[in-house]
Amino acid sequence: MSSPADSLISLKNVTKRYGRFLALNDITVELPKGVIGLLGPNGAGKSTLIKTLLGLASLTQGEAQILGYDVIPKNYGVIRRNIGYMPEDDCFIEGIAGVEMVQLAAQLTGYPPLHSLQRAHEVLDFCGTGQERYRQVETYSTGMRQKLKFAQAIVHSPQLLILDEPTSGLDPEERLAMLKRIELLGERTDMSVMICTHILKDIQQICDYAAVLVDGTIPVVETVENLRRPPTPSYQIIIAGNTEVFLEIAHQNNATSSVNQVGVITLACPNGLEEKTIWGWARKANVGIQSVVPAKVSMEDVFIQIVHGAQHGN
Repeated sequence: MSSPADSLISLKNVTKRYGRFLALNDITVELPKGVIGLLGPNGAGKSTLIKTLLGLASLTQGEAQILGYDVIPKNYGVIRRNIGYMPEDDCFIEGIAGVEMVQLAAQLTGYPPLHSLQRAHEVLDFCGTGQERYRQVETYSTGMRQKLKFAQAIVHSPQLLILDEPTSGLDPEERLAMLKRIELLGERTDMSVMICTHILKDIQQICDYAAVLVDGTIPVVETVENLRRPPTPSYQIIIAGNTEVFLEIAHQNNATSSVNQVGVITLACPNGLEEKTIWGWARKANVGIQSVVPAKVSMEDVFIQIVHGAQHGN
């Protein structure tokens, strides 16, 4: 998908063992810049991959590059300064306020005390924390803890942001707000983002690319758009009028159809289907079309197909 020169992450024969357990299995892949989702079943190696990229776990074999730096001990410092990491687990110091926690994160990356406080307030404003920033962190709700971890990860404007389950435990409104912040960073800055999550709708909503880890390997790196494109061109349609007459005409022209519970029709043709053809059928059936859009496969179905194929050698 991308060459080593313009890759975000480059892996060559990367292997990681914990004793006899093979966590990463001879991975060779280029991960592109942008917003990329890292997917995989439990135990697939996602956490191990992140740890090796951050220099928190040494490679057993192979070579890795991130942001153009070789992942070797002498580069760990510069790599970590250019990466923001939001872990899945909480990592707070009890007894201090949220704003102080973010200020500390800024100082650890080299900001002077006054500038670090200013920067902490800026990112907390972006995260929508309000006056809660002055409360002690141990009093925070799950949503506030997620906002605080996110603020700590972005306070130094990293080149790469690694987010481990960023929407875990959030209610629907907070989840959408978190995804919007991630999307804004990807759109308005040069920051690349890697999201490690089990919530496939998050990947579907904001990611440019998806990388799937299965049994310590990465069999697929592709754009989300391409992954969701059905093998046979198809459309989703909402009809205003007699659906049965429209479908009868479609079937006479070798189209196949399905209708979901809310009345959305999915049409496909083995020889291809164009939108203008659908409008022609509607005129013939004397019905209106409220909407017609290209059909897409859900990320849940895509994920299941990739994992099943990798595990069974397809």
